[in-house]
Amino acid sequence: MPHSTRIVLMVLAGLSLLAALWTGLARIGWDLPLPNADFVSLHGPLMVIGFLGTLIGLERAAAAESFWVYAIPVFSALSILALLCGATQETVALLALIAALLFTVFFAGLYRRQPSEPFVVMTLSAAALSVANMVWVAETPVPQVVPWWVGFLVLMIAGERLELTRVRQPPLSARMQFRCSVAILLLGLIVSVFAFFAGVRVAGAGLLALACWLLRYDLAWQSLRLSGMPRFMASCLIAGYIWLAAGGLLWLLFSGSFVAGALYDAMLHAIFLGFVFSMIFAHGPIILPVITGVKMAFLKSFYLHATLLHAALVLRVYGDLGFVTAAQKWGGALNALAIILFLGNNIRAVKVANAARPAAPPAPSR
Repeated sequence: MPHSTRIVLMVLAGLSLLAALWTGLARIGWDLPLPNADFVSLHGPLMVIGFLGTLIGLERAAAAESFWVYAIPVFSALSILALLCGATQETVALLALIAALLFTVFFAGLYRRQPSEPFVVMTLSAAALSVANMVWVAETPVPQVVPWWVGFLVLMIAGERLELTRVRQPPLSARMQFRCSVAILLLGLIVSVFAFFAGVRVAGAGLLALACWLLRYDLAWQSLRLSGMPRFMASCLIAGYIWLAAGGLLWLLFSGSFVAGALYDAMLHAIFLGFVFSMIFAHGPIILPVITGVKMAFLKSFYLHATLLHAALVLRVYGDLGFVTAAQKWGGALNALAIILFLGNNIRAVKVANAARPAAPPAPSR
């Protein structure tokens, strides 16, 4: 697919991100203008399907050999365009479901060509997204869809990290711990369909177990001893795993509040911001050049948006757990600022990389 088309999809993903940030700030109490009173309820779909679904789909399509894989980010982007244009939840969820099913077919195909455990985990991740969007098609309340969306993102990232750890050839006991962690998470998701709060608690145990596994066996600890980009990526990964553990613990302790309110905010954003956006910050300088074809330089200012994200999230979770509204609101605002700084730093990194390119030699005169 031409780079121009990829950039259009990236722009749509970026618009979904900005809309998600806007609705997120409105949800935590900031007085912002909205098209209608129901617009704040779009925060989750805008972030998970519009931004993350399109971004992950683009990443996979850019690395794949088959053109049809681009249908994944296209359907993700179409679902969010439909959402912003006022389409029914059923229509939006159906478009998102098509993208998720294509995701599942894609990873199942990868496993068929190259059987390996990471591709099994990624296929399960895509299947979790498919279930989430099937449940959403049935107009189920968003909080009951969220655990499946979390399962999709956590399993996708865990599968990718597992693929990298094969370099170290972890012992059988470590591989069994990973499988048990994934099994507990999946069991919790399945139980949540029949006994929601009990399922959330079990899934929390799985998230906590996966976080402990990643903290123990991931290669990030080795990269932390390096400098430049490898150290930055490693620091983001480790911070993300700590937030995943915190999120799992919150799910275990407060599963009965997984509906709305301050505790629900903490349970979600420890994972979506602390874990998922840490992964995005870590891999953004690698993924974005693959998708767009532009070069990016490593900047020390990357630490600014990463540090702000985690410091603001600590403030936000403190506000959630202590029911301190001001801390929750300002923590959320600073989280949004960290993401805006991330976008700005990436644009600056592209400019720096292009400025560092040697000038093309002049054309020979005739």
